[in-house]
Amino acid sequence: MAAASLIKAPIGQNPRLACQAPGRSRGSVRCSLSSVVGGRSEWLSSCAVLSSKVAALGPHSVNGHASPAPAPSPAPAPEGTVLDLIPVSSLTGGAKKNLPVPLRIADLSPAPMHGSELRVAYQGVPGAYSEKAAGKAYPACDAIPCDQFEVAFQAVELWIADRAVLPVENSLGGSIHRNYDLLLRHRLHIVGEVQLPVHHCLLALPGVRKESITRVISHPQALAQCEHTITRMGLNVVREAFDDTAGAAEYIATNGLRDTAAIASSRAAELYGMEVLADGIQDDSGNVTRFVMLAREPIVPRTDRPFKTSIVFAHDKEGTSVLFKVLSAFAFRDISLTKIESRPHRHRPIRLVDDANRGTAKHFEYMFYIDFQASLAEPRAQNALAEVQEFTSFLRVLGSYPMDMTPMTAGSSSTVASSDS
Repeated sequence: MAAASLIKAPIGQNPRLACQAPGRSRGSVRCSLSSVVGGRSEWLSSCAVLSSKVAALGPHSVNGHASPAPAPSPAPAPEGTVLDLIPVSSLTGGAKKNLPVPLRIADLSPAPMHGSELRVAYQGVPGAYSEKAAGKAYPACDAIPCDQFEVAFQAVELWIADRAVLPVENSLGGSIHRNYDLLLRHRLHIVGEVQLPVHHCLLALPGVRKESITRVISHPQALAQCEHTITRMGLNVVREAFDDTAGAAEYIATNGLRDTAAIASSRAAELYGMEVLADGIQDDSGNVTRFVMLAREPIVPRTDRPFKTSIVFAHDKEGTSVLFKVLSAFAFRDISLTKIESRPHRHRPIRLVDDANRGTAKHFEYMFYIDFQASLAEPRAQNALAEVQEFTSFLRVLGSYPMDMTPMTAGSSSTVASSDS
């Protein structure tokens, strides 16, 4: 008995279904099913009738082989939509290769289980500090370089990457405001943090001396972190911003710039064939950058280890009294705040306030980012957020995650304690 596959079935306002078995030696067989779409049960019944009609046809002539006499043909179908049924057995050779391949579980790209190789997105090129932070957060991961912070966020959202590791603040340069804005724009969750000591080097092409350098390029944060040291070195150079530290070293090596130096890591010097002219040029030996680990799904907060929670909120009332009440909700419960950051409100950047003396005064509207040391599994944290919600017009939890408790040593490469295993 020959099998059949469904090719096309457009359905109109008054649907009628007819089946045809093409390729028979004598005549054609059609069956008519009128007024089928009256409900799911009627549709299933119609499919059963259609299958029985096809089964009654039996095997027929294919590739010159004889076939039994055809079954009696039902009455011709009235005008309507035609379902063409093509025997799969007739699809031989190359025709079978064009059939769609069924989806497998591996094609759905699920999040890897613990112990599997994670795909971790970071901003920059190989040799960047973000790559090192990704390796500290997820050892033996598949690090995916991205040219922009925005691309790293989207890589996780589109399942190209499983995690993203991005910087949010530095002990010398301050906050990376771009990533704070992106945290609010995207729907990713913070699942951990990494604190990475940053050790800057002055790199140049082999054979280049310090006296011949007229320009230094690097990421704006790296330039700010080494500003005083470069001045003390007596270098009369122009400082220019670049996308990232390792990218600056790659740019010099690719273009053969012998009058330009880069501020980057020693690993970048090894990767791009550069020489280290000066080692440890950061203004403060305690230079540390804090990274956050982002995922599509949050982790379950616990109380068996130190946790940190990040939130963002806004209020639509005037004055600073509302902000005081929000902060008091944490102070009264003995919850320590580790970070307060304000950013202009994207949709309402300006508030107009009437002033009887001078007309109208303009004030900026702000979003407030707060990190506090408590897990959302603790009742005191839950009660604090419940009280904060009473005074705010917008409140969102960015994540509740383990704190990075690894020692602060420049050469440390141990696994970060905040991994979301």
